[in-house]
Amino acid sequence: MKKKFFWIFGLVTGIFGGILSLAGYLVSSQLIYIKKKDDLFILEREKKALRYDEKWFNRVEKEDIMISSPNGYVIKGIYFKPLQTKKTMIICHGVTENKVNSVKYVRLFERLGFNTIVYDHRRHGESGGKTTSYGFYEKFDLEAVLHYIKEQLGYDSIIGVHGESMGAATTLLYAGILEDRADFYIADCPYSDFYEQLLYLMKKKTPLKSPLAIKLAAIFLRLRDGYWLKNVAPRTAIPNITKPVLFIHSLPDDFILPDMTIELYQLKKGPKMLKLFEHGAHAQSFNENPDEYEKTVHTFIEKYITNEQET
Repeated sequence: MKKKFFWIFGLVTGIFGGILSLAGYLVSSQLIYIKKKDDLFILEREKKALRYDEKWFNRVEKEDIMISSPNGYVIKGIYFKPLQTKKTMIICHGVTENKVNSVKYVRLFERLGFNTIVYDHRRHGESGGKTTSYGFYEKFDLEAVLHYIKEQLGYDSIIGVHGESMGAATTLLYAGILEDRADFYIADCPYSDFYEQLLYLMKKKTPLKSPLAIKLAAIFLRLRDGYWLKNVAPRTAIPNITKPVLFIHSLPDDFILPDMTIELYQLKKGPKMLKLFEHGAHAQSFNENPDEYEKTVHTFIEKYITNEQET
């Protein structure tokens, strides 16, 4: 009788463990191999919305760039050079997007006196890389891009970094964990903690309410991609950033809640600004409020960069 009990117990435990392992594997696969938007779809969407002017794009001075990632692949981007200046912005797009989505910011920063680099994150667009890591490995790529432009322009150049969604989280992780070498940062709708973001989305979009699936996925992420979810938490990095940060979010955003940006703003020490827009879904602050967005960025740069240079 005892042998039968232990045999049944072992079988049930094994089946249950197998189911949990399968669940963790599947969830982690959805994360690291998240379905990306089609490149042609992004281009046509931006053209239709008049955020990508093909005639301007063809005539503006620019060059394709290829930068070696410390993660072992090539990062591809475009360096727009409409101006004779040592001031340059680096734009980091969000997950499932590509560098074409970042082109909308190029003319904004041109009006503010900056040239611009747009590039594809790992596993997006034309860049290499097998997985998406939501800022963990992406921060090393941003570091490589920043070093590239510093070497091109010299160390007296003025470099800013603008990130949107995952790109904003990447920006803050870079500045707070690796190095704080840019002159300023703009974080548009970042998450403060990727684990909490996943838990929020799971509870919102699925009938699952327990964090068990995400905890299992975290183990598989560590085994399969080499990092823990706790390593993708800008809230732990933000206290280390000394350079100015402009935090932006739209209040109607129900994908990444604006509370996360407010939390990061409160944790940031030193020079900072916060702008919460009344209109716009996730990553739509600029698209829905272009004039006010530009005024906000202009005010921030004037206050913390231009005035400091003059002083």
